[in-house]
Amino acid sequence: MSKRGSSADTVLIDPVSGFVYPKQWTDACTNQALLESVRAGLAILTASGTILIRGYTTGTTAAAACKAAVLSLKTQVDEVNITIPAGLTLMVRASGREGRGQCRKFSGDYPSDATSGLLFVAYAEPDKETILHAGEGIGRWKRDTPRFMKGDPAISLSARDEICMAIKEAEREIGITGVRVSLFAPDGIKTALHTLNEKVGVIGGISVLGSTGLVEPWDDHLEASVFQRIADAKKPVLTTGRIGMRYARLLFPDNEVILVGSHIGPALLEVSAGGILCGLPGLILKYMNPDFLLGTLYQTVEEMVPHPVFRSRMEKELHHFAEKWPDIKVVIVNRDGTVIGETP
Repeated sequence: MSKRGSSADTVLIDPVSGFVYPKQWTDACTNQALLESVRAGLAILTASGTILIRGYTTGTTAAAACKAAVLSLKTQVDEVNITIPAGLTLMVRASGREGRGQCRKFSGDYPSDATSGLLFVAYAEPDKETILHAGEGIGRWKRDTPRFMKGDPAISLSARDEICMAIKEAEREIGITGVRVSLFAPDGIKTALHTLNEKVGVIGGISVLGSTGLVEPWDDHLEASVFQRIADAKKPVLTTGRIGMRYARLLFPDNEVILVGSHIGPALLEVSAGGILCGLPGLILKYMNPDFLLGTLYQTVEEMVPHPVFRSRMEKELHHFAEKWPDIKVVIVNRDGTVIGETP
């Protein structure tokens, strides 16, 4: 996780993104002991030297509850090892007793996480094969999507893989070859009311997500690391703000969503093999055409959205963008999550 240069210096690398922290960042850190959390991928270092703690996604939390449930068929447990999609193995606090496991979601230094503290409960019983059942509190799709059918649990592919890997690891550890695991989020329906799930087609509970297994404590000082993450990601979803980020995570649950703010141009240059630009219309359309509002009576793009002239202007810009950036898909949403424009 870290590389050593001379005996006097240590290069600090984020094992999640591969970002090499500048020496001036590490020198600015007043709590050198916390740098071990950065080396382990559990935290990030900012340019000011401040360390922010990463949290666990709903996928990692659900995986921990399921693994604890299976392990507890043999012995009581209070923590479990979880291999997350980023490739790291983490020790997660989760209790397991007599086939029942539970884990609460830890969101780290991400203050606006609506699912912070959400309890996941899993029940395990031996079976002829390995079965994962999504129960009450886990949302389901109310319409067909490119990846899911109507009625399917709202568990992203990466989160499902993480959960199934955790269950299989537990099976091997206690010496069984099949188990039925039922996963619940007792407060999932209530918690989902504070999320955007219903607006993107998920009803009856929360989504279980996580492209890396970790919740990023986003910080404005991380421009360099953000651009490195874009370069390393496979088909990243670039978004301009927190509202766009929330919708992008729901619309593209299996892609890494990266907040780039107003740095759309430099961010697009870092995309190596196709990507997605998703967010509210303002910054995106003004990036495509700085004179988008020229000749209109509107001061902002948001003011213009409800009026008929907006759609024709937006579609024109999307067409021009698609010609210039054929490998970048653009999805524009409004504040209630409705997709109002996209490239072909």
